[in-house]
Formats: sequence, structure tokens, C-alpha cells
Amino acid sequence: MIDEKESWIAKVPEVTLVFWIVKILCTSVGEIGADALTMSYFGETTEGVSPFWHEYGYLIGAGIFFVVFLIAVGVQIFAKKFHPIIYWTTIVATTLLGTALADYFTRSEGFGYYWGSVILLALVVMSLVIWRLTTGSIDIASVSNARSEVFYWVTIMFSQTLGTALGDYVASEDGLGLGYLLSGAVFGGLMLVLVGLYYSTKISRTILFWIAFILTRPLGAVTGDFLDKPVDDGGLGVNRYALTAVLLTLIVIAIFIFPQKPAEEAH
Repeated sequence: MIDEKESWIAKVPEVTLVFWIVKILCTSVGEIGADALTMSYFGETTEGVSPFWHEYGYLIGAGIFFVVFLIAVGVQIFAKKFHPIIYWTTIVATTLLGTALADYFTRSEGFGYYWGSVILLALVVMSLVIWRLTTGSIDIASVSNARSEVFYWVTIMFSQTLGTALGDYVASEDGLGLGYLLSGAVFGGLMLVLVGLYYSTKISRTILFWIAFILTRPLGAVTGDFLDKPVDDGGLGVNRYALTAVLLTLIVIAIFIFPQKPAEEAH
């Protein structure tokens, strides 16, 4: 028989400073790792790769990452309790899939960064509303059963995709054209505003969490773009494969050095 207190415990981590640091690292990994496959490996300048792969690189990448996403979510849902490695692996899977999907729809399908961001924001809001109406709560501490987890991961997948499109819209010349560094400052500043609202107002902590979760995605994305994009495009031109390996190593180190506890509902 399941202990009553155990039923309160979620299969996602409590929200701490470490949570946000690891989350931003994961978003950067997703941006750089997805670009490594869809741009560097299947890219137009890659020698010896068929034109088919060049043309459908984003779609193929999205298909590969979708399979990874399904496997990771399946393992996470069937796990009996919170496991940091499983959880953060699933987060990385959503960032990889979100990057490839956003690039495919905004670039290959021609939606553009603005309309791509608008459509994806609508999907995030719709997912949260349906989740709330179905289960009665969108608080992460309520993510303790398969139904809530499905809503949780669908919402996160949409938010990760939104974050990529939004980051590209703000940074790219096809959008606001702020560049990577200034865009990072903008998103970082918005995160500080949320911190201020958290400590100085009574605004719903759940709403603030989801806004912050969305904003960390473009923050990590533009940071990743700044590191790996060519110098001529405003980046540092660091090797994508090496960056991905370094960031994944930092994530693993953070997980093991700073133990994380599952979120618990307040009773």
C-alpha cells in the first residue's frame, strides 16, 4: 500500500537555483546538439552528403530526436520515483526535439520566427489550459502519475520549441536583430524581473514558474548560438561537437555534486 506522504511526492525535481542552472545548460545543449546534426552533419557545406539530406536535414533531425524523446518520456513515466539522470535526460531530449522542430517549421516550412513564436505560444497556453481542466492543477508538484506526466512533457516540448523560435526571432536579422549577446541580456533581464516578482508579489508561483521555464529556453538557445555560430554571424565559432560534450559533462557533474529532491505539494 502506498504511503499517503509518498503520494504527494512528484517525479520532477524541486525548483532551486541548481534546477535553473541545469535547465539553462540543457537548453544550450539542445540548441548546439541539434544544430550539430541538422546543420553541421546534414548541412549544405558538408562534403559527401547527398542533397536529399541537405534539403530535409531539419525534418530528419526532428524525426530522430522525436524517437529519442518518446523513449526518454517512456522511461520517465514508467519509473516508480524521481531519478535525476532520467529526468534531465528527458529534458535534453525535449530541447533537441524542440530545436529541430522550430528550425523546420520556421525555416523549411516558411512560417518565420514571428508567426512560429505566436503559434507555439498558443500551443503552450492551450496545453496548460487543457492540463488544468483535466487534472485540476498545473503545479509541478502534482506531476506524480502518468496522466499528469504526459501533460507535463507535452507542455515542456511545446515550450522548448517556442523558446527556440523566440530566441531566433529576437536575435536574428530576420526578426528584431538584437544579436546573441544583447538577446541574452534581454532574456536574462526578464528572468531577474521574475525573481523580483517572486519575492515581492503574491503572483501565482505556478504561473511564474512556467513563464521562467519558457524564458530559460531562449536564454540558453542564444547563449548556445553565440558560442557555436560562425564569427561572421556574430558567434565565436566553437566546434559544436566539442561544445555538446563539454555541456553534457557539466550537466552530469552538477547532478552528482548537487543532489536534487523531488518536488512536494504543500499540505
